[in-house]
Amino acid sequence: MKSMFRLGAKLGLVGSVMFGSAVMGTGAAFALPQDQIVQKLGPVPVFTITDNNGAPLVASSNDNKKQGGVAGVFINQRDAENFVNQLKTKNPELAKNVRVVPVSLGEVYKLDQSTQNKPNSLDFAYVPGKQQVDAAMSLMKKSGQDAKKFQGTPLFVARAGKEKGYLTVKQADNRQVIPFFFNQEELQTMLERFKKQQPDLASTVEIQVVNLEGVIQTLQSRNDKQLEQIMLVPPRESVEFVQNLKPASGQQNRPQQQRRKK
Repeated sequence: MKSMFRLGAKLGLVGSVMFGSAVMGTGAAFALPQDQIVQKLGPVPVFTITDNNGAPLVASSNDNKKQGGVAGVFINQRDAENFVNQLKTKNPELAKNVRVVPVSLGEVYKLDQSTQNKPNSLDFAYVPGKQQVDAAMSLMKKSGQDAKKFQGTPLFVARAGKEKGYLTVKQADNRQVIPFFFNQEELQTMLERFKKQQPDLASTVEIQVVNLEGVIQTLQSRNDKQLEQIMLVPPRESVEFVQNLKPASGQQNRPQQQRRKK
């Protein structure tokens, strides 16, 4: 059977995305058009805390020059629900008026870009799951890297072969994409299939840890055609959660510029 996997180029991502900022909000000249970046981020569901009117719950920014505050964007729905449950104990009056709302990562990015350099603009801070952060730090320690320097939301991508090219996967439209996984376990499942199809390369496989914030910055600033191959693979659990929701209306949830302080 013909393998669906190939080895692509290195892309030079190690230095550029390993230690990106944990908070979005830095402007840059686009290497990829903004609509292409939004399209890449669009299939990834994330979760925000909003009031009944859809205004996000925000915390005050540590930057004295920023007055807009920071809104948390949870990668996992359960983490967002746990946050609300904790809020019920710390601030029950506020907690009774907030809820967890799934939104597209592409919409979060688009709103972030549209409000840059505006008075009281809102920043977004991604909140990764502890299990994936622990997995990222464990992988980094095994490869001799300083895990303490890691910041942000971990993504996991596979490399293999003598040249350590990125593992690409053939799509239904015959495109070869480089999958970046939010869950290390889901990447591992894919790698088991790869090793069965190409056992001669099994011993060369390694998992590289990068972060979401740095990948986005790279898409904004690097002029590299191969960046178009990057595909973010959202957690299966998040996708299934959103698919099982009964839409209250025909419109997709979008984060609003209005916000509520916590």
